[in-house]
Amino acid sequence: DLECPLRFRTSTERLERKRTVVSSATDDEQLIKLLKSYGSNKIRTTKYSLLSFLPKNLFAQLHRFANVYFIFLAALNFVPVVEAFQPEIAMAPILLVLTVTAIKDLWEDYRRLISDRFINGLRCQVYSSLQKDYIEQRWQDVRVGDFIRLSCNEIIPADMLLLYSSDPHGVCYIETANLDGETNLKQRQVVADLPLQGVEFTPESFHSRIECENPNNNLSKFRGYMEHSTKGRVGLHNNNLLLRSCTVRNTETVVGIVVYAGHETKAMMNNSGPRYKRSQMERRLNIDILWCVLLLIIMCLTAAIGHGLWLQQLKDPIFLVDTETSPALAGFYVFWTMIIVLQVLIPISLYVSIEIVKLGQIYFIQNDLALYNDQLDSRIQCRALNITEDLGQIQYLFSDKTGTLTENKMVFRRCSVYGIEYPHEENARRLEVYEPEENKVTGQSVTLRSGCSARSLSCRSVNCNQSSVSLHTLTADSEEEQDGPSSHSNQLILPASLSPQAKEVVPDPELVRKLDCLASPAVSVSDSSSRTPSSLELTYITDFFLALAICNSVVVSSPSQPRHVVARIPLKSLEDIKLMFQRMNFSPFSALSAFSPPQTKDSPRSFTRRLFARGKAGSFTPPAIPASSTKEGADPDQDVNLETSNPSHKLDSSGSENEENNKVEDRETEDDLRDKLAKLDGAADGMETSTEELDTENSADDELLYEAESPDEAALVHAARAYRCTLRGRSPENLLVDLPGIGCLAVRLLHILPFDSNRKRMSVVVRHPLTGQVVVYTKGADSVIMDLLEAPQGAEQLGDRCSHIREQTQKHLDSYAREGLRTLCIAKKVLEEEEYELWLKRQLYAEASIEDREELLMESAHRLETNLTLLGATGIVDRLQEEVPETIRALQRAGIKVWVLTGDKQETAINIACACKLLRPNDQLLTVNCGSKELLMEVQRCGENWSEPPSAGRSAESSSGAAAGFILVIDGRTLDWALQDELRSDFLELSRQCKAVICCRSTPLQKSEVVRLVRDQLKVMTLAVGDGANDVSMIQVADVGIGISGQEGMQAVMSSDFAISRFKHLRKLLLVHGHWCYSRLANMILYFFYKNVMYVNLLFWYQFFCGFSGSVMTNSWVLILFNLLFTSVPPLIYGVLDQDVPADALMELPELYQAGHTSKIYIPRTFWLTILDGFYQSLICFFVPYFTYAGSDIGDLSFGSPINTSALLIILLHQVIESHTLTWLHGIVLLGSGVSYFAFVLLLSLWCVTCSPPTNPLGVETLQMSQPLFYMVCALTTVVALLPRAANQQTGAESIHSNAGVGGPSGSTPTGGWLAPRFQESQTVPVQEPALLWLRR
Repeated sequence: DLECPLRFRTSTERLERKRTVVSSATDDEQLIKLLKSYGSNKIRTTKYSLLSFLPKNLFAQLHRFANVYFIFLAALNFVPVVEAFQPEIAMAPILLVLTVTAIKDLWEDYRRLISDRFINGLRCQVYSSLQKDYIEQRWQDVRVGDFIRLSCNEIIPADMLLLYSSDPHGVCYIETANLDGETNLKQRQVVADLPLQGVEFTPESFHSRIECENPNNNLSKFRGYMEHSTKGRVGLHNNNLLLRSCTVRNTETVVGIVVYAGHETKAMMNNSGPRYKRSQMERRLNIDILWCVLLLIIMCLTAAIGHGLWLQQLKDPIFLVDTETSPALAGFYVFWTMIIVLQVLIPISLYVSIEIVKLGQIYFIQNDLALYNDQLDSRIQCRALNITEDLGQIQYLFSDKTGTLTENKMVFRRCSVYGIEYPHEENARRLEVYEPEENKVTGQSVTLRSGCSARSLSCRSVNCNQSSVSLHTLTADSEEEQDGPSSHSNQLILPASLSPQAKEVVPDPELVRKLDCLASPAVSVSDSSSRTPSSLELTYITDFFLALAICNSVVVSSPSQPRHVVARIPLKSLEDIKLMFQRMNFSPFSALSAFSPPQTKDSPRSFTRRLFARGKAGSFTPPAIPASSTKEGADPDQDVNLETSNPSHKLDSSGSENEENNKVEDRETEDDLRDKLAKLDGAADGMETSTEELDTENSADDELLYEAESPDEAALVHAARAYRCTLRGRSPENLLVDLPGIGCLAVRLLHILPFDSNRKRMSVVVRHPLTGQVVVYTKGADSVIMDLLEAPQGAEQLGDRCSHIREQTQKHLDSYAREGLRTLCIAKKVLEEEEYELWLKRQLYAEASIEDREELLMESAHRLETNLTLLGATGIVDRLQEEVPETIRALQRAGIKVWVLTGDKQETAINIACACKLLRPNDQLLTVNCGSKELLMEVQRCGENWSEPPSAGRSAESSSGAAAGFILVIDGRTLDWALQDELRSDFLELSRQCKAVICCRSTPLQKSEVVRLVRDQLKVMTLAVGDGANDVSMIQVADVGIGISGQEGMQAVMSSDFAISRFKHLRKLLLVHGHWCYSRLANMILYFFYKNVMYVNLLFWYQFFCGFSGSVMTNSWVLILFNLLFTSVPPLIYGVLDQDVPADALMELPELYQAGHTSKIYIPRTFWLTILDGFYQSLICFFVPYFTYAGSDIGDLSFGSPINTSALLIILLHQVIESHTLTWLHGIVLLGSGVSYFAFVLLLSLWCVTCSPPTNPLGVETLQMSQPLFYMVCALTTVVALLPRAANQQTGAESIHSNAGVGGPSGSTPTGGWLAPRFQESQTVPVQEPALLWLRR
């Protein structure tokens, strides 16, 4: 399809795949018709209109089965033969519920309407082809194909393709905070091959056609191409697209053409509103409602059968009976009458009450100051409104590592270059000194000591108690972090990743000394001094820091300048630099020739090879590796002969005479070179003077600010700057870099291959400023980079040298990982011009493709990033967040299994696990790094050896109070095998017997598969927590997804159910709020079932004394409003405010949380016990008044009066007994419920004559309440009915101390026996006074 001519095709198949966009000023009628077929920019987020509100809202509410059920009963009551009471009375409950819900929906929709009107009425400048100028139009009038001009700080009204920018380099900066919450500026680029920027754009001159993908919600991808009138094509990508709701920053003017408008924009397609999930309790609630329906049917069948039998046995009745209807048909009618009478058994108001309670719970969670982060000024976000109770039932917690357990504030710690390790000891000491100063303010622990054994970790148990490795932690930001640059007009906000520690890197002295050789005129070419680096080593070092400075997407700015190229430093021309090195007859970059073919004499880098073309011998011997690197495992063979790429200059080793002559020539040539260099001291001094002047100007320049999309990039750029390899500016085509001893250079940026989670690396293609070669610099995970390396073809010694560098670097990487450092490898590749041109054609073809674009781009990247030359590696400190060990310990005590799913190296993950106390000294470490068959054998062997699984609840307690157990560590490759169908059960069985599991080198897909496997196979409640885009799939799969608003953007937060700012907040969120929410809601649901069953049975017992005729002994208004109004508010207060355990006790005794995740509150057993309690209380409430008034001439309504009153008192006092917290608000609500009932029945008794035919309630209640017997009956009934419940509640409160199932070990002695060993012997988690007071109480 890429070869199609410039013409418009309207086939249905094509329109389904692509979207065609042209200028709205086109004269082509067919194209105009096509543009009008696209959606307008007017948005409408409301659900209803004035005419559609009633039918649509009613239809939406009918999706609830309960509403359909009660509408059916209301309609059934209009049938005369089954009518139970007046039809209008029967409709009251369902009308009330539907009306309240409709008013709530109407208010929410009205607020959306106001917001829509405001947004649609915003103004922007749209080009008018009639007026030949930009005119102001409302957003809602913008159409696809319109040209829009925006100024700085204006919001983008639609998805636009960037065609013009006032920036001379065609750059535009946007802020996406309105879209994804990220405040770092994003750089966007004008479409390539458009006219020069900086000159006013004229829409009349735009005659190109845009072919792009159809609207979708993928914010990170945009595929398409622009076809000019000359039939030339240019690929379009995400960097050319300005998204709706983003803000233009630091750019004076931009012009774009609208490609997506209104609801077709990516922002609107991602606006799905609050997340709704179905909680586990809701699923159980539906099952219990079905039981209530079954119970209702049984009661109605009993009444129907009883009525039929009663009619058959009735002879010569003294009252009016329909004798024409057969007993069977009469029983059928009674069945439906009883359905209407006993309808209250199904709690109609329960669903509405649950929604109200959850909103109240969310309000208190969001306003908890303990979950507020004052540094970020952020509080917890509850994005899912209906799963708060699931927080109290979590059994498995899956956590990311970087940014979740750690700060994700990276600090450069150490590095390895050319196979030599530079420990940066001063940098380490600076970090250690910084931490006590930090923690002196907060009172937190300074260093978390942990250790791992030196024994092999492959497929066997290892005791982790022999060595100690410290992982540095920070608990707060230093005061220096607040001392940023003074305020300025642009009001630049420093990213959180740019902490003072990240910027203030202390260089390693040995590495600084070697870099200083670049500026020294007396660089030795031979191995004359062990402390003098060779040209090859200098090349490696320079390329290493150059890669750190330019292989990134960092935006450079300063307090006084916007975020673009800061090019205010006088530069030396490239010709001057080349001439200087030609005069000195030396170039430290000449070693590049060893990896590249010869160049022509006139090429930009021909001068760099002159050193190696001296005489007959073209070999050169690099100096020995410094003595300081010997301890790092230096190669004992120090002499490595490097051949030049010229085959005519190969050394003939067959003649000793030739060798002697060559040596003499070498010595003479070296002496001549030293003489020449000595004569050039003046030139060198001039260069140093110029450098000093340049440094003075640099220091006087504004402080550079780096804004990076990831903390890793910021840390590496600051590390390069510490070694005077400074990134000073960036444009789409050039990078401005300072090199030590050379000065400021403009590096031509040819291409960027951004980082992605599949490749796990990033590359830049540049034109080297000194050699003119096309060079690829790559940085990425060591597991990926190491597989892409290949020794260069050439001398055997050179291959040995590369192998030695690779081996030493791998040792250093393993050492960094054991210290808990994040590791990255840096590599390069020199491309032939022909090779680069060939790759570029394929890359441009892939970028211009719409279909299979990702696959083509991936293939192109793999083709470029091969046969790399390893330069070195970096180790970055990622400090542990504060209170992470305490949080994990508390979660484990609460019975929650913690799994860590990370993409880091195994050693790094183990070290972090030790530091956060997930892996404790008495735990046994089991690592599994093997293939499928080995894994299966290992699982079976481990299963056979573990006769008693070392779970937390059954293992012996250590001296520290922590249970010993197995910790399973599995890598990504093995995890692939473990997730296969035939091995899943074995993997799950093995992991169930482990106290914790650590999955290393896992991909985002593997993370989600692990969570899904545990959730579905073990039928447990899962929670996933992460902070980055790679955690989104895991968060969405889990029952509860929690995003951390950290340094990696807001993708995880936008996909989560709850969003927090620190991992430590999980402790209170789960142990306190989760426990409360589950306990409150579970008890409230049980209370609803209880009160409905209790009241309905009063009507059922009466049927035994009225021939099962469906008659009732109470007023129909009271019958309908009793559960709907008089007793409905107290459960709401209970569900929002009740605290069965104080917060302090829950924090100190995490074992109390286990009642939730083992569902001990709301289980079938408690449901049926509640139903039986309702039956018992209804028996007492009915038969105590019955036997009291037996033989009297009391009427039906008079008999029902004490029954209703007793039922009200029993239900309200039952609530008081169940409540653990009683406040003045509880008192007002309970008192208000009682007063409202008495006020209603008294008014009904005084004024109502015909409001409830055929009965007449006039004077009934006033007469009953004037007699002392009424109050005696009510009091006796209430006491007898509530006595078992009160006794059981007291017994349950006393037994909580001795309940071994709550958290103590099985077999613990009762009456508080488990408290002594668990809390008195524990040195890490002492019980505080509030918890003890609550336990005693």
